Formats: sequence, C-alpha cells, structure tokens
Amino acid sequence: MYQKILVPLDGSKRAEMIRPHVRKLASRFQSTVILIMVIEHTYADGIAETQISLSEKVFKAKIKDGESYLDKIASKFRDKGIACKTLIVHGSVVESIIEAAKNEEVDLIAMTSHGRGGLSRIFYGSVAAGILNRVDRPLFIVRSRWEE
Repeated sequence: MYQKILVPLDGSKRAEMIRPHVRKLASRFQSTVILIMVIEHTYADGIAETQISLSEKVFKAKIKDGESYLDKIASKFRDKGIACKTLIVHGSVVESIIEAAKNEEVDLIAMTSHGRGGLSRIFYGSVAAGILNRVDRPLFIVRSRWEE
C-alpha cells in the first residue's frame, strides 16, 4: 500500500517522534523511507522578526550538519531492515516538501505537528497545516507534545 514514505525532519526531538510510527508502517508494507530536511537560505532574527540571509559558509555548514543528522537517523531504519534514503533540499519548507513528495512519487507523507494552535499558529505558521491544505496524497500526522 505504501511503497514510499516521505518523512520531513527538522532536527528537533519533536519531529523525530514520528519515527516509531513510520518504522511500523515501513516494516508492515516493506516501504522505503525517505527522510527529508529543508534548509532555508534565510531565518527570522527572533527580535524584529525580519528575515536575514545566511552567508554561504553558514549555509554550507547547515547542509553538512543536516546530511550528518539524516544519515544517523537513516542508519537506525536500516539497522531494522528498512530501506531508507535521505534528501536535503533548499527553499520554502512547505513548498519543498510538497515538491519532493511529487518528485519522489511517495505514497504517504508522515510527520509530526508541533501542536500549536490559535494565535501561535498564525504567528509562527504551521508546516503541517500548510502541507495538509495543499498536498495531493495521504498525510499521516502525529501531534507531538515535547517538553524541551
């Protein structure tokens, strides 16, 4: 049923909480898991909420860190006998995930929602909500509550 499962990760423990669910699905359906991390060229400064472009050096370092992070997660899937590949993409998070789902021809996107609602979601945006409103394939969302 699910030959390919796309799993967006952002390096947070919250996002990783989808792993046991994906592991069970992938084992049952003999799926290939595709881990994806989106690296944006800009970030919000946290004070004035202005967008600041990353230097080329910082951007390349983020890519290298992302590759290392995804490789570590992928090895845990492989150790369980689950085929797994990794993707690092650049751009808008929601757009990049949707584009990767199409390009990789995935059957399912599995991710966590950070559980923000109300004004918090309006101000911070919601990747899960953005994908839910625009994706053309099944989406499995697990609401995570993580105390960091």
